[in-house]
Amino acid sequence: MSAHGDVDLGHTLAGWTGTTLAGLAGAVTGAGICLDRTWALWLGAALAALAAATTWGLHLAGWGKPSGPRPAAQWDWRVRDITARDGHPDCLGCRLAGRHAPAPAHTPLRPEPAPST
Repeated sequence: MSAHGDVDLGHTLAGWTGTTLAGLAGAVTGAGICLDRTWALWLGAALAALAAATTWGLHLAGWGKPSGPRPAAQWDWRVRDITARDGHPDCLGCRLAGRHAPAPAHTPLRPEPAPST
């Protein structure tokens, strides 16, 4: 059992890589501000853009996580998402890449008949 209990917190290769690069971007930008180095600010901005692009690319390659719960067999961060090729429903990243997965079918609720008196 993990330290977080029996839940899927979305730890994925795309998430870990993007977070690491974004943290590095923040550190470089912060150092640039403290040291008054303009080049470090630009480098931090470039690393932030790289973090976003890398995370998006890994998500589209199947190393990300779709919205919502996943089966327990797919909770490990080293498991590739096999549904990423068609796109995830309600996923902005997939829509921006031109992958339009159909939204899950919602069955309309039928109103209950009024009680007869």
